[in-house]
Formats: sequence, C-alpha cells, structure tokens
Amino acid sequence: MQNSSSNDHPSNKKSFLTFLIPSLIGLFVFMAPISYQGNITIPVAVLAKLIQSVFEGYLVAMVSLIIATMSIASIFTRIIKPPFIINNDFLNSLFNPSLTWFFVRLLGGMFAVATFFELGPNAIWEANTGGLVLNDLLPVLFSVFIFAGLLLPLLLNFGLLELFGTLLSKIMRPLFNLPGRSAIDCMASWLGDGSVGILLTSKQYEKKFYTQREAAVVGTTFSAVSITFSLVVIAQVNLEQYFLPFYLTVCLAGLAAAVIVPRLPPLRWKKDIFIDGTERDATSDLIPDGYNSFSWGMKLAVDKAAQVTSLRSVFIEGLKNAVDMVFGVLPIVMALGTVALMIAEYTPIFSILGQPFIPLLELLAIPEAVAASQTIVVGFADMFIPAILAASIESDMTRFVIAAMSVTQLIYMSEVGALLLGSKIPVNMFELFVIFILRTLVTLPVIAGVAHLIF
Repeated sequence: MQNSSSNDHPSNKKSFLTFLIPSLIGLFVFMAPISYQGNITIPVAVLAKLIQSVFEGYLVAMVSLIIATMSIASIFTRIIKPPFIINNDFLNSLFNPSLTWFFVRLLGGMFAVATFFELGPNAIWEANTGGLVLNDLLPVLFSVFIFAGLLLPLLLNFGLLELFGTLLSKIMRPLFNLPGRSAIDCMASWLGDGSVGILLTSKQYEKKFYTQREAAVVGTTFSAVSITFSLVVIAQVNLEQYFLPFYLTVCLAGLAAAVIVPRLPPLRWKKDIFIDGTERDATSDLIPDGYNSFSWGMKLAVDKAAQVTSLRSVFIEGLKNAVDMVFGVLPIVMALGTVALMIAEYTPIFSILGQPFIPLLELLAIPEAVAASQTIVVGFADMFIPAILAASIESDMTRFVIAAMSVTQLIYMSEVGALLLGSKIPVNMFELFVIFILRTLVTLPVIAGVAHLIF
C-alpha cells in the first residue's frame, strides 16, 4: 500500500511522465520500423537521409573540411597547448588524442585532401579506395552521427534502458552473459544502422553501464547489419528472390556467433571491470523482495528520469555526442578505411590469407571453393567487397554463402572496425581481426548447412 500511495504523489507523477514521454519518442526514433522509399528503416535513418538530400553536392566538401580541420587543430593543440583546450576535459579529449591516434588523424586529413582534390597517387583517391570512403561512406556516417548523437539521450537519460535492462536480463544474462539493456543496442543496429549501435555502446561504457568485457562483446557482436543493407548485398549477387531465407540464415548464423565467439579469446579475456577500474556489484541484477521484473524496472526507470534536472543539460550532452562522433571518429574512418581498401585493391594479402579456407570450403561441399576463398578475408577491409567479387561466380549456392558470410562477419575496417577503434570501446586492431576470423569459422558451417537445404 505504501508503494501505491507514493506513486500518487505529484512529484512521482512528474517523474513518471519524464520517463514515459521522452522514452516513447526515443523508442520511435531509434527502433520503430517504418517504410521509406520502399525500404524498411527507422526514423533516425530517415532524418539522416534528409540531411543528405538537403546538402546534396556539399556533404563531401563539408566532411573533407572537417577532417582536414581536425588534423590542423590537433597539430596546433599538440604544439601550442592552448589552456582553453587543455583545461577543458571535453575539448582536450577531442583535440588532443594519444600519439597513435594523432598520427592516424593526420593520415585521415592527408587522405581526405588528396581524395577530394584527386592529388597524389591514384591508389589513395580512386573510386574503390579513398573515393569509396569519402564520397560514399562518410557523408552517410556524418548524417547519422548528427541525429543519433543529438537524440541518443532519449534512450540513455530518461530510464528506458533501466526498464529494458531489468525485463531482458533473464534472457541476455544466461544466453550471452550480458546486461538486458544490450538488447537495445542490437535492435537499434538491426533496424537502423550498425554505427548507431556502436555509438550507443560506447556511451554506455563511458557511463559505467557496461564493463570492458560487456562493451567489447556488445560492440563486436550486436552491431548488426540493417535489413536494408542486407537487401543491397543479396541484390548484388543477383539472388533477390532468396531474400527471406537469406536473412533468416544471417540471423541464425549471427545468433550462433553471438553465443560462441564471446566465450572464446580474446573477448573471453576481457576484464569485467568498468572504465574507471571498479567492479560490477554482484547484486546489481537481483530484484528486491516485493518487486517483480516489471515493477522493479519501472522504479529504476522513474528514479533515473527524476535525475534529469533540465532539458538544456540533456541537449548539451546530445550535442557533445554528435560533435565527438563527427569530429573525432570521421578522420579515423577515413584513415583506416582507405588503408584497408588500398591493401585489398593493390596487394594479394587478403587472397593469400584466404587460401587456408579452401580445404574448409571443400569439406563443406561449396562449389568453386578456390574463387570463394578469395572473398572470405577481404571482407575485413569492407563488407561489400565479397559480394562484388562473388557476382562473377556461377554457382548460386556459392554466391548465397559468400553474401551471407560477408554480412555475418560484421567487423570491417571501412566502417565498423574503424568506428570501434575510434570509440572508447576497449578493442585493438589485432583483436578485431581475430574476432573477424572466429566469426567466419563459426558462421560459415551454419550458412553452408542452410545453403545445402535451399539449393
């Protein structure tokens, strides 16, 4: 009775509405599937497309200017050390990265200028390398980051994740050893864009909702490929008529990878400590006596909403999110994405690395195993390259397998890998490559098994 009467208090009603209204808007913006131009997407992705249409013809120049400016500003900060930047935590983290990321940022600036003005060797700026990153990928990321960053507090600050975290912990903990709130990251990626999921994961890690292990697992496992992009991939290999079994295969293989890969090194070796070195309270997932999952989740959600003191502070946080991603991550994606694509385009490294997969492909009875092997590891550079290479393969089964595998591998340096490295999520380049190989080894037999049932 005491709980009931306290819920009728005006301040509690205000807190409940503070939770309910922004959370419903956040759910709609980030997770409501809507039809737009014949595709299923989410509202934040539609807003991003509106930016692209409004600034069409200018976005590439804007992105190039941002990346070049960040390189110059980083040099200025490192040499001059202006107090207004050094003494401000946010500006210092933005303009004064570690030495490694400083050089990566400079490389991104040089690549952006060279690509925009088509200067220097063709290998840097042509359409399949720097041109692909600057002209095709970065304008999309720029648009997504602006709205996703600004609107992310709707998910983070008003209690929605506290409610879902409690409701879904009984599923996510036993199955994936993750907090229930990680399901939100997956849904945002699945319905919209993997970059949204990475942004959401990174911010939750910084706010001590995820441990190092949980952030690394969620970032490398649940930044799923959207339905829309999956349709683009299957269309590239001329198998659109198989989209439904294709996507079901992707989901099945992705589930297998999500269960198995986090239980293997290097993800298994990640520490269960927060960003500041503290440990998770062992009782954090327990529901107190007198509550069920829903009522306890609602209490946590309303308590979280009650902590919001002003809309101005929420807007400033969203603005910082957007600035951090646009100005901090785009140069990294330009640098690492271009390097990866140059290696894929101009060296035989990925073809050589694919050779050991020939016996596995033959064991799985995949036709044209040698040609298929050349597409396997190249997906680490960019997810779309395997589908492009597979278009010339005659076997429908092999094209199906390659398309599904390229989507479930998930880690590719032209976007997801570079975003992960540019975020606070605790993973490095070598770990990402190992996770990529592990995901390939886990998902390939699942995909091949389904392919044999279909073809």
